[in-house]
Amino acid sequence: MTILQLKYVIVIASSTSMREAASKLFVTQPALSASVHDLEDELGIKVFKRTNKGISLTSQGRDFLEYAKKAVNQYELIEDRYIGKDKDKKHFSVSLQHYVFAVHAFVNTLKRFDEERYVYSIHETKTDDVLSNVRDLKSEIGIIAYSSNNENIYRKIFRDYQLEFFPLMVRDTYVYVWKDHPLADKTEIALSELKDYPCVTFDQSSDNDFYLTEEALGDYDFDKLIKLDDRATSSEIMAKMNGYAIGTGIMTESVTLKKGFVTIKLKEEDPLTIGYILRKYYKLSDIGQAYIEELNRYKEESEK
Repeated sequence: MTILQLKYVIVIASSTSMREAASKLFVTQPALSASVHDLEDELGIKVFKRTNKGISLTSQGRDFLEYAKKAVNQYELIEDRYIGKDKDKKHFSVSLQHYVFAVHAFVNTLKRFDEERYVYSIHETKTDDVLSNVRDLKSEIGIIAYSSNNENIYRKIFRDYQLEFFPLMVRDTYVYVWKDHPLADKTEIALSELKDYPCVTFDQSSDNDFYLTEEALGDYDFDKLIKLDDRATSSEIMAKMNGYAIGTGIMTESVTLKKGFVTIKLKEEDPLTIGYILRKYYKLSDIGQAYIEELNRYKEESEK
C-alpha cells in the first residue's frame, strides 16, 4: 500500500466514474483500475462497488476512506514541514466557522511576529472540516460555536476526536439584513415576520453522520432557505434579494456597517457558545499562544 494509492482512493470517491477520476489524476483509466485492484487485493476488502451506472464506496470502503484521508493529510504535513520547499519557514494554521472576530484575531497575531519566511493558513470552512483539521493537526487551533440544540452532539465529537473546547463567550441571537431591507428599522424581530424573505445560511453538508450547523436555530423549518459556502456571496444575496442571516452581532462596527448591514435582535432565543478547540495534550506554538491571547481580548470585550 502506498500514499499514491490512498490519494487515488480519495479522488475516486469524489468522482462519478473511473474515467472522471483518471482525468483528474492525469493517469490512464486501466492504470488507475489496476492500482485500485492491487490495493483491494492487499487489504482483502472491496473498497468500491462497480456497476454499469458508475462506482460507489462499499461500507468497508467508507471506513477505509476516513483512514486514507487521515494518512494522506499526515503525510502531506510531514512532507511540507520536513521535506518540501517550505521546511525552513514558520508555520501556523487556524480553521474556523464564519466568524469575523477570529479573522481579526488572526491578523493581529501575525502582526506580532516579524518573520522573514513563513507559511500561515486560515481555513474558513465547514464545521466538520474545522473539527477534523484540528484532530489531524492540519490546523493548530479551531474556532466553532454550538447552541443548546446541538451541544450534546458536539461534546460527543470532542470526545471521539480527542479535542478540548475552551469557551470564549455566549452570544444572543441576531438577524443581519441589508440597510435598505423593508424591516431594517426594527430593533427586535420574530422569525414569523421574516417568512416572506429567504434565510441565507452556510452549507454544512459533509460525510459526517451529523449535520453540524454553525448558526443558531439550526433545526428551524425555514420556508425559504438559500445555502452557500462563501461570505461574499452571502452578502450579495442578502443585499439583492432582501435576504437575512442569523448570527451573533459580533464585530458589526468593522464589518456590517462598512458593507451596509444592520443587526436586529431576534425574539427567538437560542444563544451560541463560541470558543476554540485544541487537540488534547497538544503543546501550543508561540504563535498559537499569541493567537489565544488575541481571542481572549474579544472574550474580555464581550463581558464588558
